[in-house]
Amino acid sequence: MTAPASTVRDLPHALRDAGLFTRRVAGRRPAVFLDYDGVLTPIVDRPEDAVISAGMRDTVRALARCLPVCVVSGRDRPVVQQLMGIDDLVVAGSHGFDIWSPKEGTIQHDAASGFEDLIEKVTDRLRAEAGSIPGVVIEPKRASVAVHYRLVDPQEHDRIRATVDALLAQYRGQLKVTPGKMVYELQPKIDWNKGRAVLYLLSRLGLDSPDVVPVYLGDDITDEDAFRALRGRGISIIVGHADDPEVGDRATAADFVLESTTEVERLLSTLAH
Repeated sequence: MTAPASTVRDLPHALRDAGLFTRRVAGRRPAVFLDYDGVLTPIVDRPEDAVISAGMRDTVRALARCLPVCVVSGRDRPVVQQLMGIDDLVVAGSHGFDIWSPKEGTIQHDAASGFEDLIEKVTDRLRAEAGSIPGVVIEPKRASVAVHYRLVDPQEHDRIRATVDALLAQYRGQLKVTPGKMVYELQPKIDWNKGRAVLYLLSRLGLDSPDVVPVYLGDDITDEDAFRALRGRGISIIVGHADDPEVGDRATAADFVLESTTEVERLLSTLAH
């Protein structure tokens, strides 16, 4: 696996830097893969408040009329569909564990089941040990459980981390954690992630051909799996501002940067025309 070669602040800008992005597309047909939080909608304090704007919704719909568009999110797939208000896109929820297409319905794959009891036990333990901490949001999902601590007093952060570490120790070999933007995501420890999901979708949807270029937009650490998976075969864009201390110095496998969801909307609009 190729190691990230750049920090976010070193990357060329997908809109401003002298047509570099357009030259990378090089006349091929883009297949666009979009994370939800931080890409189609800004990061917010409470997950349930991340509702897509009318303008972004219209832009995504216009793009989907002329190019393949898939949403790849850590959220549960039905939640993403409800927040988007769009029900005719391919959506890979729960980091690609739950894939749905408007033509086929639920798309089964080898990583899609067998861990429900584990996630239920972990969720119960988190609620018991961290659920009473003011500001904690525990978000159970089909294939994982997320512990959001953006609204938590910093003095309680170590307590949350200790709870997560204790669960990892108890379920050693069964559970893994992916840290994100003020969130810990606890998942089954299997070889499946957003990168594997994107490669699976390219094959399943008949998009794995020389005349198609996968374009993936993401903002978080979990999106790095997709950036790495597309190295040498697609284009990856990280969304985040280099002046943000959580973002600027982060090592990344992305090829380009966009600084905001507003710029994402501009790029998607350009691709749609």
